[in-house]
Amino acid sequence: MQHLIHWPRRFHPDVAPIHIKNELHTSATPDQVWVSLIKARHWPRWYPNAKRVMTGDADLNADSIFHWTTFGVRLKSVVAEFIPNERIAWSAKGLGVDVYHAWLIEKTPNGCKITTEETQYGWACKLSHKIWPNRMYKQHQVWLENLSQKASEVTTN
Repeated sequence: MQHLIHWPRRFHPDVAPIHIKNELHTSATPDQVWVSLIKARHWPRWYPNAKRVMTGDADLNADSIFHWTTFGVRLKSVVAEFIPNERIAWSAKGLGVDVYHAWLIEKTPNGCKITTEETQYGWACKLSHKIWPNRMYKQHQVWLENLSQKASEVTTN
């Protein structure tokens, strides 16, 4: 596995005006993390910053388009990369928002390391980042911590 985000050129952190990166080591396995992460409809149950998640299928997949509200903005997200138990990424657009959000899941001897990164364009992103410079980082850390907890409860085959 290449341990890097496969950024679309426009969204590469060297180009995009805003870049947020969070990492967490967990005792949960990549399978457990994956099962929890792709159940987007369930995010609001354990990640308070996700609301009104609507997906076409029960789980996210390589062809998923989903709508949801986060940070008070309604987004249309399109899955751009989907490698089970390893990586998922999506683009998302909303009023004043144009982002690319990626996840990496790397197996470790004691579980896995989860990395989530996002780059952003748009007036709403720039304004939010200026007013609350650490808000996105803090909320993504909550997402990672809650994902780790949720994943640890999953039973896989």
